[in-house]
Order: sequence, then C-alpha cells, then structure tokens
Amino acid sequence: MLSQDGKIRVIMKKILLVEDDQTIVLGLSYSLSSEGYAVETSETVASAREKLAENDYDLAILDLTLPDGSGYELCKKARALDIPVIFLTACDDEVNVVMGLDMGADDYISKPFRLRELLSRVKTVLRRNERGIENASVFTIGSLVINTAAGKVYKDGIDTMLTALEYRLLLALLNHEGQVLSRSQLLEDIWDVGGDFVNDNTLTVYIKRLREKIEENPAQPDIIETVRGMGYRVYTKRR
Repeated sequence: MLSQDGKIRVIMKKILLVEDDQTIVLGLSYSLSSEGYAVETSETVASAREKLAENDYDLAILDLTLPDGSGYELCKKARALDIPVIFLTACDDEVNVVMGLDMGADDYISKPFRLRELLSRVKTVLRRNERGIENASVFTIGSLVINTAAGKVYKDGIDTMLTALEYRLLLALLNHEGQVLSRSQLLEDIWDVGGDFVNDNTLTVYIKRLREKIEENPAQPDIIETVRGMGYRVYTKRR
C-alpha cells in the first residue's frame, strides 16, 4: 500500500491467539511473527473477549478448553464480528469437530500439530476470506437469493439459516458457477488440506441438507445439479 509520503507500507495481518499453554504460545507466536503476522495473545475467555471488542483482527486461533470457559463462546463472538476462526485443540473427536465447524469456525486443527501444516491453513483461511466472489455480491436462482456481502441466504424472501459448512459448500459452487466440481474438489475447497475425518458420506449428507433448505423439491433439485459420474454444478443469474 502506498502511503501519503510516497513510501510503500506493508499492512500486516493481525491474529489473535487464545491459548493457555505457554509453550505453544511462545512457539506459535514466534513462527507466526516470522511469517509476517502481527500476533496478540490471550490465555482466558475473559481477556480474549475484551481484545475482540477493542481490536480488529484478521483471524482468531482459539483453544477449545480454557481456564474460565470454552473457545466455542469466543467463536460466536468472533463470527459475529466477521473474524474467521481456526480451532486449535486436543479435542479431536468428530462430534467436537463438526460442532465447531457448524458454529462458524473455518478450520479445526488437532494437537499435537505440525507447524508447517498450521501455517499453511492460516494462509488458506486468510486467502479464502479475502477472495470472496469476484464482481458479484447478490445472486438469484429462482426464488433463492444469496447475498455474499451480508452472508445471507433468502428463499421466497425469508431468511434461510445455513450452517457454516452448508454456506461454504454453497459458496464453493458459486465460486465455480457453471463448472462441474468433483467431490474431491468440493472437499478440498471446503476443508483444504487437513480434513482427514471427512469422507464422501459426509459430503453427501451436507449436500442433502443444503438441498432440503434451498431447493423447491429436494428430490428433484434444480439449483445444485448432479452431473452423474462427475460431480455437481450451479448456474445463477446475477443482479
């Protein structure tokens, strides 16, 4: 970015790391700072809530189990402020993973973690939240309206509540409008490189749930088209 004095200023991405294990805090703070991120840390839900209220962050990395509460509470606060979230926790059973992602988290990394993989996922989440859908903020498909700027989906004029994963699945299809996406491509776009607990059955369930919410007739979908043997695609009309 060019400043008023004509010099180039680098705008650093600001990350809030909420973790009570000081060994992880020190190591991860150093690594993230070395990658060019500005890192602030917190050990408790209370102090993290204050930091979220007082500062603008590009990403929050949250431990799930904290001395005075749960990272789930902070996830809700961060998502209300449109701050992407990565959970970093030892609670890696599928129930907790799905719960965290359905609450709006962008990714879920289990301890112990590989540093290179974590840094890769941080970059991916930041890039994904910057990208958006080019040259469009509102899409219409029949009676369905998707407002990507507001993160809202309306069917017949009624606000339709999608889980975070369902919404990301819909955006993945919109980002490749008219293109056939294979199941593996959809999984990569939604989960990136570490979602090894996800399988074809999981994707089938979420496509089914999404169709039940947005299609006039989920049994005969005309929004999310199945291309037999290849994958799925969506066509839209832009306003």
